[in-house]
Amino acid sequence: MESDSRPESPSAPPQDLWSSILDSVSSTRSIPSKQILLLGQPGTGKSTLSNALLQKEPESSDQDKTDFALGYDWADVRDEGDESDTLARLSVFTVPSSQSTYTSLLPHFINPQTNLQHSLIMIVLDWTKPWTFVDELQTWLGWIDKWAHGSEDRELVIAREEARERLQYYLQHYTDPSIPASTSIAAAANTAMDLAEGTFTMNEAGVPIVFVCTKADQIDEDHAGKGMVKGKGEDWEERTDGIMQVLRTIALLYGAGVFYTTLLPETLATLRQYALHMLFIPPAPSPTSTLPISTSTSEIIQTKNPFRFAQKPNTLDRDRIIIPIGWDSAGKITVMREGFDVKAWQRSWTTDNSAEEDTDQDGVKAMYSRLAPDQSIKDHPLPPLISPTPETTFLSKHYDENAKKPDRDPRGAFRNPNDMVPGGIVGPVGGSFLPNVERVLTEMEASASLSSSTSRRPAAARPGNIHAGPASLSPRENVAAKASPSPTGQTQHEVLQNFFQSLLSTSSKDRAAGPPGAPPAPSASKKVNGGAPARDTASPGAGEE
Repeated sequence: MESDSRPESPSAPPQDLWSSILDSVSSTRSIPSKQILLLGQPGTGKSTLSNALLQKEPESSDQDKTDFALGYDWADVRDEGDESDTLARLSVFTVPSSQSTYTSLLPHFINPQTNLQHSLIMIVLDWTKPWTFVDELQTWLGWIDKWAHGSEDRELVIAREEARERLQYYLQHYTDPSIPASTSIAAAANTAMDLAEGTFTMNEAGVPIVFVCTKADQIDEDHAGKGMVKGKGEDWEERTDGIMQVLRTIALLYGAGVFYTTLLPETLATLRQYALHMLFIPPAPSPTSTLPISTSTSEIIQTKNPFRFAQKPNTLDRDRIIIPIGWDSAGKITVMREGFDVKAWQRSWTTDNSAEEDTDQDGVKAMYSRLAPDQSIKDHPLPPLISPTPETTFLSKHYDENAKKPDRDPRGAFRNPNDMVPGGIVGPVGGSFLPNVERVLTEMEASASLSSSTSRRPAAARPGNIHAGPASLSPRENVAAKASPSPTGQTQHEVLQNFFQSLLSTSSKDRAAGPPGAPPAPSASKKVNGGAPARDTASPGAGEE
């Protein structure tokens, strides 16, 4: 009885519980992954586009930005009608430069074999530098072709063919956004337009490409080195329209679109809407399908694009150009401005891309440089470096020159003249100065004799050693004579003192004597006998008997 009242034990859980849970979740719904590649040179506005595509707020300041070799960010894409419904996970890869050190990293993150049909490529061009458009397009489009042809695996070849068929089907069944959705789907199912000549002939990978020209509001920016300033020539509008025609012509070859953007949120929102529209285009139906037209139409309606692009194409407003993939044609490009040859530009582009080296003046780069010349600010070239002569070479050269002159001793320039004066002579009374002293003494004696003959008063007695001066001595004898004491017992310094004193007294007496023939100056009165002045009692003839 007691055994019957026991509760039954729970059944054992299945051994593959986690596997069953994962299988149920994966079978319920799988979120697809979509990628956008932003290719552009530094400073073209890629970070602004990335924030707009992911609907994220820009960073507060440039100081908070962190530069990586390859930028990456992601966000969930939700249904516009039901925000809780996640349609896909959108990843944005940003390549900072066209250098191979950056572009070589992309194949490791985005494998073309599995991502060709889930990727969109945007080539970002800066409208403040329109002269770089063709060069950058050649660089980036060439890299896209190499990336899509990374290997010759059969799976990659099949992926390229499927991606190209998908984009070609979209181009052939393109309908204008102004047509209602139901009508456009029915028309797309029943009609298929043949691609015109020069349309979708070079994009072998079949990946959707969009040329995004940023900073379109600065086309006429009045700054040096930016844009094409309005007012510098009457052909400003013709040149801007010509650049647009060139971009549309190249885009036609690759089945690409052209969009102009500014910092206005409307232009960025339009670009995001179009990017999602191109990422979710349905695959092309199988060419071997034998289903009736009605069945194909129902399949297309069931697999319709969740992001319908309803913006009309715009070729008039230069700051918000909208040219979707599949809308443009050679006729529409030519009508924009007469005289533009679409076939000539496409032929030059094809020739330049197929040639291994740069072509001549008929190439697309040369043609575009005449349309949009380079107006960037050039760096001033640095002056040539001056290589100074080594000191050893300079000194040896002058030494050799001086050594060739026997009458010139190179050491004489560095010799002190005072070193040549004999040891007994101090100061400037060296042998080199004695001839000058001799000449001065001779002139002084001549002037003294002249003044004594014209003056009425007796001249002061001259030093006795003047007449005994070294007038007749040679320089060496003169030096010896001056070095020895005079016969009167006077030293050399006393002789010099008497000499200069005689010069001063002679000069003062010459000034007092005045010119010849002038009356003599009255003599000073002398005080005698208590201070009374004494009279001069000598008469003019006192000396006569």
